Amino acid sequence: TSYPNTVNSFLKKNKIKADLHIINGSVEIAPNIGLADAICDIVSTGSTLFKNNLKEVIKIDESQAVLVKGNNLKNEKLSYIEKLQFRVQAVLRAKKSKYILLNAPNNKIKSISSILPVLKSPTVLPLAQGGWSSLHSVINDQDFWEVIDQLKEAGAEDILVCPIEKMVL
Repeated sequence: TSYPNTVNSFLKKNKIKADLHIINGSVEIAPNIGLADAICDIVSTGSTLFKNNLKEVIKIDESQAVLVKGNNLKNEKLSYIEKLQFRVQAVLRAKKSKYILLNAPNNKIKSISSILPVLKSPTVLPLAQGGWSSLHSVINDQDFWEVIDQLKEAGAEDILVCPIEKMVL
């Protein structure tokens, strides 16, 4: 592990005896090279564990990354922190949203637009086929299936959904 204090606390709390080896970086290779029977590491997606034929057995802690600033920052440093905060928020906002494209008969545009509540209003573009338009908008991921059902009932067809990388508002 690279986190001996966390592991020692967990072992002591659970009355487990073990010898710790402190490794900095690439902890997941330790079992494959015979250095360890088990590891303790920070896991995000689990793909590195999978690539090394390892399996998560127990979660010993939860963590999160936070941005903390002091109260007496100079303007230049404060500006950098505000830019970073803005960029992180753009990514986090995007993760909670989906970009949706759909086709609809022109006489259904108003009712379909009322179902698409995110941002100012949907983009409406005429299709080559007369009497039809394409609507583009953003929907909240947590309401995804409910909104899709409503759109279909309102006459939407050919619905495409894409992830959003960043939302700069």
